[in-house]
Order: sequence, then structure tokens, then C-alpha cells
Amino acid sequence: MATTVHEPPKSDSVRDRSPLKDGAGNGGRGNLVPGGGNLRAVQEYAPPPSSTAVWVFVASICMTFAALTSALIVRQGGALDWRHLRLPSILYLNTAVLLASSVTLELGRRQVAAFMGGQISSHAARWLNVTLGLGLLFVAGQFVAWQQLRGQGLYLATNPNSSFFYLFTAAHGVHLLGGLGGLLRVILKLKSRVLRRSTLDATARYWHFMDVLWVYLLVLLWAKL
Repeated sequence: MATTVHEPPKSDSVRDRSPLKDGAGNGGRGNLVPGGGNLRAVQEYAPPPSSTAVWVFVASICMTFAALTSALIVRQGGALDWRHLRLPSILYLNTAVLLASSVTLELGRRQVAAFMGGQISSHAARWLNVTLGLGLLFVAGQFVAWQQLRGQGLYLATNPNSSFFYLFTAAHGVHLLGGLGGLLRVILKLKSRVLRRSTLDATARYWHFMDVLWVYLLVLLWAKL
């Protein structure tokens, strides 16, 4: 007599546990997909690398100038040779130029962003070029400020006041040159039509931070030197 062999029932343990199935992805070694299985959603919420790099760089600059400010305050408190100096008058004009560059950069950023969805106009980068020019004008003005200070007979090693003035303004100028390089890179990418919105926004944030930092330094130098 023939014997009928029944197929063993399938256990729930052999069901498809692919992390890309609905509801999967909430466990298992190496499983980086969330419970909903929507990997695209995770990627969309990830910050752009350019934005992350700028914030890290800004944080390091803040710590650097915080240390310099602390050194200035400590040196002034225990110094017998501390003599107040008159700040070069061109610094106030330089401040106006740098603040104007933030305005032109914001105008350029909005104009470029408006064309990113379609054809980019040949005049879309004009405000970015103006910003670049104002930044170079600010750097040139800083050299003039150093010349005015030297006209007063104050050099790097004359006294602690002049030393801190040259140190703070030179450190800010070096970081501003980095911002000018970023602006030039944005302009070149825009002309090549390969500019990303995240790159433009990150450059704008860094430039605005340079403006805020300079206003802080100007007030600090005016109050302490």
C-alpha cells in the first residue's frame, strides 16, 4: 500500500527577513536601515558634507579666538607696560565694506538659487563677483591699517598692545582669505554649471561668520587696546 508523505509545515523562522521588507531593519548586525525600511528618507535627512565641514571649521575658529581673547585679558591684567593705542581710522571703513559684502553675498545667493532649477543667467553671479571684490578691498584696507599703525611708531614688538593688534587682525585676515577662496570656487562652479546648493549655502554661512567675528574683534580691540 502506498504511503503518502506530507510536506513538513514551514516554520515562521524561515520567512524572508530581508532588511528592505516593510517593518524589517530594526535589528541584526550590520543592519543600518530603520524600522520603516526607508533608506532614502535617512539619506535625505543627512546633512551635506560641505555644511558639516563649515560648522566644524567655525567651531575651531571660535575656540582659537576665545583662547586669544583670554590671553589678551590675562596679559592686560598683569602688565605694567600696557599703553592704550588709538585704533587706525580706516578700520571703521573696513567694517562698513565687510558688512556690505554680506549684503551683496546674500543678494547673490538668492539670485543664484532662483536660477538653480532652470537655466542659469549670465548675470546670476554678478553679486558674487561684487562680494569677492569687496572682500579683496577689505584685505587691502587691513594693510593700510597696519601702515597707519606703523606711522604712529607702533610695530609688532613695540608693546603688548600693538602685538595683540597685529595678531588679531592677521589671524582674521588669514581666515578671511579662506573665505575668498571659497567664493572664487563658488563662482567658477557656477560658470561651469556644476554648483550645488549646499556648497553655496555653506560658503555664505562662513562668510557671514567672518563678518560677525570681525565686529566682535573691533569692539574687543577698541575696549582693551
